[in-house]
Amino acid sequence: DLGISDSCLRGWLKQANIDEGRRDDGLSTAERDELVKLRRELRVAKMEIEILKRASAYFAAENVLPK
Repeated sequence: DLGISDSCLRGWLKQANIDEGRRDDGLSTAERDELVKLRRELRVAKMEIEILKRASAYFAAENVLPK
């Protein structure tokens, strides 16, 4: 009646069972959210490291005394 497909409903039920601890074959919603957050933090940290590497190389080249 609501226009929701059977496969979509099965997915929701599976996720609800995982979240409630009735199934162990997947990540809970909280675990999935934490994984997304940690991956985002890792991506930002890698970008920051790359920026710092480039900046240190730039400033190291600037401070070289001419011969």
